[in-house]
Amino acid sequence: MTGDATRPPAAGGPQGAEAELVARLKQRDGRAFEQVVREQGPRMLGLARRLVRDDDGARDVVQDAFLSAFRAIDGFSAEARLSTWLHRIVVNTALMKLRSRRRRPEEPIDALLPTFKDDGHHAVQFGAWPDPEEALARREAREAVRRAVDRLPESYRSVLVLRDLEQMSTADAARALGLTENAVKIRLHRARQALRTLLDERFRRGDG
Repeated sequence: MTGDATRPPAAGGPQGAEAELVARLKQRDGRAFEQVVREQGPRMLGLARRLVRDDDGARDVVQDAFLSAFRAIDGFSAEARLSTWLHRIVVNTALMKLRSRRRRPEEPIDALLPTFKDDGHHAVQFGAWPDPEEALARREAREAVRRAVDRLPESYRSVLVLRDLEQMSTADAARALGLTENAVKIRLHRARQALRTLLDERFRRGDG
């Protein structure tokens, strides 16, 4: 069924508009599919890139995620936002891709973690950083952060992306990754420590 250009606008603001969009998707309205791809695709692609670290792989993930979503649209419940539902699908699709392509042991994160003296103090003191909001507002600084995140081992990077960048709850991240909540907390803590190590020299000297 194609879109009906004479259809009146949905009542109830954004929620009403989304309900209408979902209804059109369930009717296999081609224009509705195009609208979802146009509106949700960029954010889904950005998330996929952060997880799989490969542009071609990320595009494959998004394509597969959309196919899965459109096939399952009849089971979509209005209790969730459409964007949230698509977000979960792209996360699961990306994680499945990562699991399927693992061929070699993951590099340990230990070399990136801070070391401590016998008295408990840091062996190497972190330098004073400029205001984080000011630094991260700069394009070069954001790119440095992205590259540092990419250097983290996969199991730690995935946790950091889902919790800190995608703002998923610990429980949701644990379900997506097939981990316990405690394991997510531990990996997130270690990932943040490693990220600080990777970024310390750059931000200490105020680059970006």
